[in-house]
Order: sequence, then C-alpha cells, then structure tokens
Amino acid sequence: MTEQSLSFSRTDPAKFFRTLNKRVNSYFKDNNIKRTGNWKLWLKTIIMFSIFLVPYFLILTLNLPGWGQLLLTVVMGIGMAGVGMNVMHDGNHGSFSNKEWVNRIMGSSIYILAGNVYNWQVQHNVLHHTYTNIHGHDEDLEAGRILRFTKHSEWRKHHKFQHYYSVLLYGLLTINWAITTDIQQMRRYMKRKLSYGEFPNPVWNWSKLVISKLIYLSMWIILPMLILDAAWWKILLGFFVMHYTAGLILSVVFQLAHVMEEAEMPLPEENGTMKNTWAIHQLKTTVNFGANNKIVNWFTGGLNHQVEHHIFPNISHIHYNEIAKIVKETAKEFNLPYNEYKSTREAIIAHFRYLKEMGNNPALQA
Repeated sequence: MTEQSLSFSRTDPAKFFRTLNKRVNSYFKDNNIKRTGNWKLWLKTIIMFSIFLVPYFLILTLNLPGWGQLLLTVVMGIGMAGVGMNVMHDGNHGSFSNKEWVNRIMGSSIYILAGNVYNWQVQHNVLHHTYTNIHGHDEDLEAGRILRFTKHSEWRKHHKFQHYYSVLLYGLLTINWAITTDIQQMRRYMKRKLSYGEFPNPVWNWSKLVISKLIYLSMWIILPMLILDAAWWKILLGFFVMHYTAGLILSVVFQLAHVMEEAEMPLPEENGTMKNTWAIHQLKTTVNFGANNKIVNWFTGGLNHQVEHHIFPNISHIHYNEIAKIVKETAKEFNLPYNEYKSTREAIIAHFRYLKEMGNNPALQA
C-alpha cells in the first residue's frame, strides 16, 4: 500500500452532489423519518443473532448426530454473515441508531465475528470508502500475489486460473480475521497513525485485540471442547465450516460491488489528484445488483445497493430502496453512470468473467 496523499477534484459545475444531497435530505424531512434504523432494523437484528447463536447453543446442549451438528455450523455461518452485513456494518457506520452508545454496541458485534472494531473502521470506513477502487490505497483490491483484481496489479502465470480457484479462497475471509489479518492490520495502521476518529492509545488498542481474541477462541473452540463429547478435530472442522460459509457469502457480496468490469479503477495524477469529485468517483466505482429482489435486499443489509451506500454511508441500509430512486434519477439527469445488474446471478457471472479477463496475460493483449 502506498502512503501518497490523495485529493479529489472540487470542480463540479453541474453541482451533482449538491442537488442529490438536497433531494435526499428533502425525502427524510418530507416523510418525517430519521436517517438511522427503525423497528425493522431491530427486528432484523434479533433474527440475525438468532440464526447465528441459537444453533451454537443447540450444539452445546443437545445430543445431536454429527451430520446435524455440521448442518447447524452452516446455519451459523449464514447468521454470522447476516450479523456482519446488517448489524455490525450499520453500527460501525454510525447509522444503526441516532444514539452513539447503541451504534458502539452494535458495531462491537464484530468481536464475536472474529474481527476488530479499530481495524475494520480504518480499513473500511477510511481507506475503502474514501479511496474506493484506487490501486495502492483501497485495501479491498489487495489480494497479495494470489488474485489479480485490477490491471494495475502485477500479472503472474497462475492468475490465468483465478476465475476457477478464487471462489475457494473467498471462504477464508473471516477465518483470516481470526488468525492473522487483525494483527497485521493493527501493526500497519498504528504505524501509519490511521484512525476513524480519535487515534487510540496503542497499549489499550493492542490489549483489546489480544483479550478479544482470547475470549473469541474460548467461546468458539475451547468451550465446545470442554462440553461436547467429540474429537478435537471435529470441533475445529465445525469452526472452519462456520467461517467458510460466512466468508464465502461476505466475499461474494463485496466483490459484486467493486470487482466488476463496470466499476472503474482510476489512478491519480502524478500530484495525487483524482479526476472526479468524490461523489462522482463513487458512482463510477460501484455497482448495484439484485435491487428488486426482496430476499437479497433483506439479507445483504443493503450491500447490494452499493451506489447508495457509498454516497450516503451514514444512512441506514433500510432506506436504500427508497433513496435509490432519487440517486438513479439524479444520475441520469446529470448524464452520469448508475451501474447495476438486475439479478444477483447475472452479477456473479459477470464477476467471474471479469476475473478471467484479469487473469489473461496483458503482454499478449497489447
């Protein structure tokens, strides 16, 4: 990752964002509703935590056959992804509630998902939302040498197979949080003095990371080993299946929003200036999918409405369906792109088609 300072253009003669922001503000004012969550979000929170945690307690308390326990770990993975997309995400964006302490509690649910609040807020809120799809600045485009998400990344021979093996790696997202990613990120972010808000005390920040990891491993691995009459490898298998299920869901949802042919991946000028204003940059680097599918809308926490989320990250996802109409109409009015796929299936096919394209040797395409 580069530490080059970036700035977005301030030239917007058509006043796109000013117009859009005014219209969205009028929507909330005219309908007398808050920009944060409501009873629907609270109900969804209860449902998602139930899907995630009820199977865990059933495994610990009931004498279930092995296949039943394994099935429940899959359900836990689905619930884990649901909590992450619907509860933790809104909480750490400050959009779950108009009460800061509620947002902190909901955002802290990331600790039972194997993550860390500080790391997530820096990586997601600061780097990803500010520098969306900018190579060397948005860590969501970084996959080491294993995957190539952008033409700006170095090509390697194994990339020509990435549209096949990538899906196998996607499931490792959250288990990497639990084992290595958080430590690496915290070391990197603390060194660069990055933060979302006030910079934390280093000793306290590292202490929280270590303590939360110990509690996490105790809850999901040690406690089951003490309670269940099962071999240790079966406990670890269940833990892995839960994480793999969640990681696969989260990775695919994230990738459909930005690692697509329609999503631009622009580079800054030599002086660190981006061509477009921040809002227009968000329009050009994000993609929606399955916006009319009620199940996708409900389960993904509005992450299929990435255009709306990136322009208005502090608005709860439960409002995206309505403000999407405003964003789409305004973008069309200003002759700006509004990238979307009508179905999730079409978006998934397009994503892996894009991976195949990025896997081709660029020297042969010149």
